[in-house]
Amino acid sequence: MDDFGTGYSSLLYLKDLPINVLKIDISFVRDIAKGHKEKALIKTIIGLSKELGLKTIAEGVETQEQFDILKSLGCCYVQGFLLAKPMPEEEAFKIIK
Repeated sequence: MDDFGTGYSSLLYLKDLPINVLKIDISFVRDIAKGHKEKALIKTIIGLSKELGLKTIAEGVETQEQFDILKSLGCCYVQGFLLAKPMPEEEAFKIIK
């Protein structure tokens, strides 16, 4: 489920839709190092995901600090400029092979 926690992503979808990954919206990731409340929101999303047997991916990871916090909270996957900039499919396959 993309952009979890924003817009129309209701908690009911977690129960009713056949999903296996929750994507944590960039708006949460961007502010993760600001304070306790910001970190607590992501910690809660990750905890809920684990309880439901879902994986988590955080989008918009741009700093090592964000990455380290997400890793310490148990986030399964991350994506963002810290790792790589957007690229054509062919280039991505070269990197992951």
